[in-house]
Amino acid sequence: MEWPARLCGLWALLLCAGGGGGGGGAAPTETQPPVTNLSVSVENLCTVIWTWNPPEGASSNCSLWYFSHFGDKQDKKIAPETRRSIEVPLNERICLQVGSQCSTNESEKPSILVEKCISPPEGDPESAVTELQCIWHNLSYMKCSWLPGRNTSPDTNYTLYYWHRSLEKIHQCENIFREGQYFGCSFDLTKVKDSSFEQHSVQIMVKDNAGKIKPSFNIVPLTSRVKPDPPHIKNLSFHNDDLYVQWENPQNFISRCLFYEVEVNNSQTETHNVFYVQEAKCENPEFERNVENTSCFMVPGVLPDTLNTVRIRVKTNKLCYEDDKLWSNWSQEMSIVFLFAFHSPGKKRNSTLYITMLLIVPVIVAGAIIVLLLYLKRLKIIIFPPIPDPGKIFKEMFGDQNDDTLHWKKYDIYEKQTKEETDSVVLIENLKKASQ
Repeated sequence: MEWPARLCGLWALLLCAGGGGGGGGAAPTETQPPVTNLSVSVENLCTVIWTWNPPEGASSNCSLWYFSHFGDKQDKKIAPETRRSIEVPLNERICLQVGSQCSTNESEKPSILVEKCISPPEGDPESAVTELQCIWHNLSYMKCSWLPGRNTSPDTNYTLYYWHRSLEKIHQCENIFREGQYFGCSFDLTKVKDSSFEQHSVQIMVKDNAGKIKPSFNIVPLTSRVKPDPPHIKNLSFHNDDLYVQWENPQNFISRCLFYEVEVNNSQTETHNVFYVQEAKCENPEFERNVENTSCFMVPGVLPDTLNTVRIRVKTNKLCYEDDKLWSNWSQEMSIVFLFAFHSPGKKRNSTLYITMLLIVPVIVAGAIIVLLLYLKRLKIIIFPPIPDPGKIFKEMFGDQNDDTLHWKKYDIYEKQTKEETDSVVLIENLKKASQ
């Protein structure tokens, strides 16, 4: 009866000897014992770690593998390690189920699953902040904002904590601010040279100093929620009746990781044309070549003798980042005039000169008109001098004569009175002499 043993050795896990005599039969796979000492802990802010020990009484011929998944039977994993971790916001209860088996075959029956859960911090759910979100601005600093919970005092003092793999410990954000109904905080977060840095996440927790509100958590992947700074337009130029735009990309980004929107407003049509640019490259002899971190785009069919105003904004693309929804602010506008009379193919045109002419010429014309009006007024006075008013002249003359006449009349009355008084005195003297 040696053939059953040989067959068992040949097929390993499918057949085994049945104790001799009469032949062998297929035996069911034995169920492995469950893992032991399953425990859970939290590191940093949102790193949940489960650990366990191998099952007791496992066969020495069994190469143990561990099957684990979360409560919703997602993220299934089979690995030989007795440890599993995950970054997850601790806003809800999360459970892990673990079992053991002797191979990586999922069809093999594992041991009884052992479950271990971790619950979020205690507190009133209505007191926790809402709409907690963070944006990584220009790969240089992160800005987080949130709304207060419903059951929260207006004078609540919030505190934000953050951690990522480049930090040795949890840090507290110091720059707390308020914008309207939103509270927020910003902290420095500079991209490092480590190629795997952007594959990490930033763990966020917001709570109050008094411990009266329930803490809120968030995990921000560094490949999403990235908002670049606006680009800087360096040059506008016409060449062969086309408008060429050259700009400098925001720092910390390379052009292949950005998507552009170029808006051109025309003064004649009073409309704007929008161009979405995936690859910003153009050939223009007027632009400096091989300039680092610059891009260029050609706007076709520009109308002559019009003022064209250009502005640009950018966002990340999915070639380098997961999120492509956050546009930067618009760049500062730059204008250029396409004067057809001054245009000659292949000749470089200075946009600054055209803008200067457009601004200075009206000022010169206005000044010339003012000078001309002043000159015409002076010329009118010379050619047509003002005619004197006869009535005024006669009034002045007769007014002086009446004053003199009045003066002489007053003088005659005074002289007459004096003479009469003198005659009376003489008469009295004569009468006195006669009586004597």
